[in-house]
Amino acid sequence: MKKWITANAPQSDDGAIIREFGKFFGGILLRRGITDLEKAKGFFGCQELSDPLLMKDAEKAAEIIQLALNSGKKITVYGDYDCDGVTATAILYNYLEAQGAEVEYYIPDRSEGYGMNVPALERIAANGTELVITVDNGISAIEEAQFLKEKGIDLVITDHHQPGIELPECAACVDPNRADDSSPFKELCGAGVVLKLLIAMEGDENFVLDTYAHLAAVGTIGDVMPLKGENRYIVQHGLDNIKNEQNAGLTALIRAAGRSTENVTSTDIAFTVCPRINAAGRLDSAEKALRLLLCEDNADAAKPIAEELCALNSKRKTEEDRITAEIKAKIAADPMIVKQRVIVLSGEGWHHGIIGIVCARILEKYDKPTVVISVEGDEARGSMRSIEGFSAHKMLSECSACLTKFGGHPGAGGFSLPADKIGEFTERVYEYTRENYPKMPDNALAADMETTAAELDIDNVKKLSLLEPFGERNPIPLFLLKNCTVKSKRALKDGKFTSFEVTQNGVTQRAITFKIPFAKFFPNVGDNIDLIAAAEINEYNGNESVQLRLVEYRPAEFAQDRHLAAQRVYEEICRGEGCDKKLASRVIPQNREQLMAIYDLVRRANGAMTAEELALFGGLGANYCMLRVTLDAFAEADMIEYINGCPKAAKAPQKRDLFQSGLLFELNEQFTVSN
Repeated sequence: MKKWITANAPQSDDGAIIREFGKFFGGILLRRGITDLEKAKGFFGCQELSDPLLMKDAEKAAEIIQLALNSGKKITVYGDYDCDGVTATAILYNYLEAQGAEVEYYIPDRSEGYGMNVPALERIAANGTELVITVDNGISAIEEAQFLKEKGIDLVITDHHQPGIELPECAACVDPNRADDSSPFKELCGAGVVLKLLIAMEGDENFVLDTYAHLAAVGTIGDVMPLKGENRYIVQHGLDNIKNEQNAGLTALIRAAGRSTENVTSTDIAFTVCPRINAAGRLDSAEKALRLLLCEDNADAAKPIAEELCALNSKRKTEEDRITAEIKAKIAADPMIVKQRVIVLSGEGWHHGIIGIVCARILEKYDKPTVVISVEGDEARGSMRSIEGFSAHKMLSECSACLTKFGGHPGAGGFSLPADKIGEFTERVYEYTRENYPKMPDNALAADMETTAAELDIDNVKKLSLLEPFGERNPIPLFLLKNCTVKSKRALKDGKFTSFEVTQNGVTQRAITFKIPFAKFFPNVGDNIDLIAAAEINEYNGNESVQLRLVEYRPAEFAQDRHLAAQRVYEEICRGEGCDKKLASRVIPQNREQLMAIYDLVRRANGAMTAEELALFGGLGANYCMLRVTLDAFAEADMIEYINGCPKAAKAPQKRDLFQSGLLFELNEQFTVSN
């Protein structure tokens, strides 16, 4: 379960935000840190990029590249296999080719690892390259830069990742995150850095944006960069380019994915274009995605490549589902895996290009930092995704004694290790979290504000479009509505989706969810719920109405902190870490009546609810820890069985006194106050 939070609105110095934008929309801006009109102007009114020459070495890089162009030197653009790296490569390669350069590109295979590597550079050198330009990588390539220097090959680095203490020795190094860089905007992606470098070379921002902003926009969205400031400006301009079908390859890919370029949004790019570009690098060769983006005006050449990327994306989904199914079986066989503070999973034959996506899926399901490791013979590769308040990079650093390589940032990380070290690594993770995080941070679902059904009217919801394009650090606004009464509900698409209506203080709102099937929408008509949802305008037969897009719901006035605390205690007991004896009588069953009430709850649910759903929607009001401990005791005594994660009463359970032997006897012996 996620912890629901809503931001408190800071007061603007003079109330100007509320006066300018109104209580509703102004309240959202305040909660997003836009507390005065100057910040509002910076958010809404970015009309140009800052001077690219403010980036350290940008002028030097432009001169070196121009000199290479003038003298006919052979140039190689060295990219990366993810969406940002591919789009950055496409931008620079296309520009250099248009300038008449003798230019090649090189994108490493995922098996080569991220960034430059010496074997690849040896092949590039053998082909006569005289200048290597990196995009989206290179800032940590100390050894590789030295190799090129010894070969007499010039190196220009363009990157956006955080540099280390030492910079590579090269002719020019353009990275806005350099300590000595004075440019005002630091959160460009690799494609954004290249875009600004080309503006430095051309001296014409409009020309470069009209030619390449669509590719930089895809890279920005794909690399999950914050959509504010210059990134917001680039993406807005890029979306306009896409709508005008500036690039035949992107147009073909959008259409092959079943979308239209006419009203494409940043969300469409994030969920249709970027995954298909990434699928090439994950399962095949990123060069296929690059070739598609280089089909500027050749629709005939673009269409089959776009279809191939869609097929690769479907293959990616199939592989993702296969790995997820194997993980589900592992967890069913050993439930302790998900009762640890950090979930660690490993398996043979899990594609290393897919495990990061699976990792994110497991985190979303269990709301815990997750590590997924792919075993390939004697070697293994891992991917980690984490939550706010728990740094993936710090954990990997602290547990790195058995790793051969690792890297990342607070939210995610990657690493490699010998396969026979997986067990040791797992124990180090458990030990690290036990010693440093006796209480793990809760994964949170943040709503922009608590509001009412009445306040979400057509005028207010239409104003939300002013915040577009949505993306990282500028998400679609979410709203908390409390004490809503379910007025009606119905199944959509054969029960795959759910539509329902809620009323609050006499105002009715229609809501829909494509994530919760009808069988899992438990409130009955007349029940009161709290919900977090997005709000959008629905158009039908020329009429406009507000529609809520449900994210999560709970019974009204649900005791969130109590539930999360009980969940924490249950897992501590499962891990053998003990229990505060003062809590024992509230979290461990003490009498037969408590057991029978929970068993009757299981029978009524008849295998339709998970333990968490029983706690929320079963109507018993039992402490979550007591419910789970009791279910464990029932399972031990063969009184229930789990089907797809849902407890179901056994057909002919044998009567047993659970307090005389087994789990409940042991726990009461260990933790009751009388002891």
